Amino acid sequence: MDLLDKAICFGRAGHAALGQKRKYTGEDYFHHPEEVANIVAELSGSTVEMVAAALCHDLVEDTGITLEFIERELGGSVATLVEMLTDISKPENGNRAARKEIDRQHTARASVQAKTIKLADLISNSKSICEHDKDFARVYIKEKELLLEVLTEGDPILYARAVEIVKKAKKELGL
Repeated sequence: MDLLDKAICFGRAGHAALGQKRKYTGEDYFHHPEEVANIVAELSGSTVEMVAAALCHDLVEDTGITLEFIERELGGSVATLVEMLTDISKPENGNRAARKEIDRQHTARASVQAKTIKLADLISNSKSICEHDKDFARVYIKEKELLLEVLTEGDPILYARAVEIVKKAKKELGL
């Protein structure tokens, strides 16, 4: 089994084992990591490790799968990318704004590859949130506008798409 097949299996199984569904659509949660991976795979500079990390980017945050497991099964490069994509804040770190700032600083230290995957994640999530939850979108889009400040090194095409999505959402939400 090649790296991407393994990443798909682990990603799908990790989220399915907990019965995770997308909040607004009820579809299998793994649809989101697949969408992020497809966005990354379309880029001329993407690597198989980036696509694998995109497929697994929410596993550590949302399931019992550890970075050690990802490293053992998918390799150090994928595990390192997933670590850079994983939020590090905890509830005891304060309110949502304080936690998001901790996570933003973590992302600021990430590699160009991880920032590119994070841009794909932002693009995927923004579409769903803005379409289905206008109230939360007002908070989310402000957070993503701040996050974009530390993602400037990511893929320029995805960065431009993300900026446009945030700009459009701000206009539609009256921000």
